[in-house]
Amino acid sequence: MTVLVFGTFDIFHPGHAYFLREAKKHGKKLIVVVARDRTVAAVKGRPPKHDEKTRQAAVKKSRLAGQVILGRLGDKYALIKKYRPNVICLGYDQKFFTEKLEEKLKQFRLETKIVRLKPFRPHVYKSSKLTTHKSSKIFSSIPSSVGQ
Repeated sequence: MTVLVFGTFDIFHPGHAYFLREAKKHGKKLIVVVARDRTVAAVKGRPPKHDEKTRQAAVKKSRLAGQVILGRLGDKYALIKKYRPNVICLGYDQKFFTEKLEEKLKQFRLETKIVRLKPFRPHVYKSSKLTTHKSSKIFSSIPSSVGQ
């Protein structure tokens, strides 16, 4: 079973590690789609703190996913059509890309289950609350025990 997740992962922190570990529980193969810089800027109204390659590398470094890929700039649903996941896990606060997701899955004739995951200490581990100074420590060292 393939699980697909999407995210910015701007400052890779223990909340992200928890999210990926929880998503992995829903299947055998976890594919993480890291949002492109242009997509982040369009959705959030500001560019990400870290460029897409750096964010992708941070997720890969965590070794929590079988595959870490960059999102598509054109058709936002192209990767769903390509990988045909059994499950799509969404973050507790993920709003972009979710409003028409069920409808699109039916249109693609997929029986993909959508699961909204619970947060891990969101009052502490939320990218928008973490400063760039704090992020350098968090970005490079995620405790291996988070979410286990």
